[in-house]
Amino acid sequence: MKTALTLIITLVTLAWGWDALVAGTPSGGATLWVLRQEALYLSGLLSIALMSVAMYLATRPTWLEAPLGGMDRVYRTHRWAAILGGGFAALHWLIELSSDLLKAIIGREGRVPQENFGGFIEVLRDLAEDLGEWAIYALLAMLAISLWQRFPYRVWRFLHRAMPVLYLMLAFHALLLAPTDYWTQPLGLLLALLIAGGVYGSVLSLSGRIGRSRQLDGSVVALDHPATDVLGVRCRLDAGWPGHRPGQFAFVSFDDGEGQHPFTIASADHGDGEISFQIKALGDYTRQLARRLAVGQPVRIEGPYGRFDIARQQRGAQQIWIAGGIGVTPFLAWLEAQQDSPAQAPSADLHYCTHDRETDAFVSRLEALSERLPGIRLHVHGARQGQQLSAEELLLGHDSAGPAEVWFCGPQGLADRLRDRLHKRWQGRLRFHQEAFVMR
Repeated sequence: MKTALTLIITLVTLAWGWDALVAGTPSGGATLWVLRQEALYLSGLLSIALMSVAMYLATRPTWLEAPLGGMDRVYRTHRWAAILGGGFAALHWLIELSSDLLKAIIGREGRVPQENFGGFIEVLRDLAEDLGEWAIYALLAMLAISLWQRFPYRVWRFLHRAMPVLYLMLAFHALLLAPTDYWTQPLGLLLALLIAGGVYGSVLSLSGRIGRSRQLDGSVVALDHPATDVLGVRCRLDAGWPGHRPGQFAFVSFDDGEGQHPFTIASADHGDGEISFQIKALGDYTRQLARRLAVGQPVRIEGPYGRFDIARQQRGAQQIWIAGGIGVTPFLAWLEAQQDSPAQAPSADLHYCTHDRETDAFVSRLEALSERLPGIRLHVHGARQGQQLSAEELLLGHDSAGPAEVWFCGPQGLADRLRDRLHKRWQGRLRFHQEAFVMR
């Protein structure tokens, strides 16, 4: 994620710098006025570039799963591209407001002259300027709401539908107000490509076609409660399900009015069109599901997505699997998928962290699945029993001189605590894979 966004920012900045070098800075302006003008251009370019990336990534492009590390990483990149784009939009707005401050400090003399067009083009430029200003106000409000995690998800989701419209307003603003010399430089080509991708994403979103080619209808065929706060849902899909790899997830919609939610598929693929989910009551929506779902109810599944795939394990690396709470779901699918060929199952230490190992229903299932897989060593850590997982315990029985691979799905705090200690011990010989379900 960081690499991709840094690359975009670097490319835009270099293209802007190339234009400034070739075309020269605006003539006839005092130094402060020229600096203000170039800062205004650069902040605007970075804002529309990052917003364009965010809009394109919202289309769930599967071809980017491999380079970015899965659809969860694609969405994380989408989120941070939008946040950074909003930040540069705020900077752009503040630089625009600085005009009055400069007038008070050094006066109007030396102000960079504006391009004059006249006629219909000038009318469009005035309209683009107004639309851009209104869009920035709305964008900043959306940015504040998105960062406020306690803001109700359903309301946020409804407001979020306006983002494609806001983006199109910003794109119109950028295209009409960008200096004309940009379009004869590499910057113009880069800007055009980015805005084309953003417009494509906006149109796809407004027409409700995102992910449609990967959607299938089905029905709920079974419900169970392995724990008081966990709902098991088994679905049968219509013909056409491409199958899934253990550890992948899908966007699930039980109600068109509520929209889609990502859940890890908790079962292996048996070619029968059935998939299962283990849904923990973590928010308003998931807490209500147990009361709202019934056998026979229609469901719409989009997917599969994700790269949390056992087939991607590094050959020769020591395998350490860590599940925290409901993060056990991809590992259930992994273990289930190995049952037909237990001799071919990888050798791994599976650590499951739970609140109470005596009452956790997943413990018995993990034990049953692991029993038939001689290479799997199951370790259950019950917090109530005082069995907190530590990095030191993970290191036991492993050679820090050889490569190791950690697959983690669970609370972020636990991941942060373990990752740093393990990286220090293995000193560059550790790969740490983690699900990143932060879709807001």
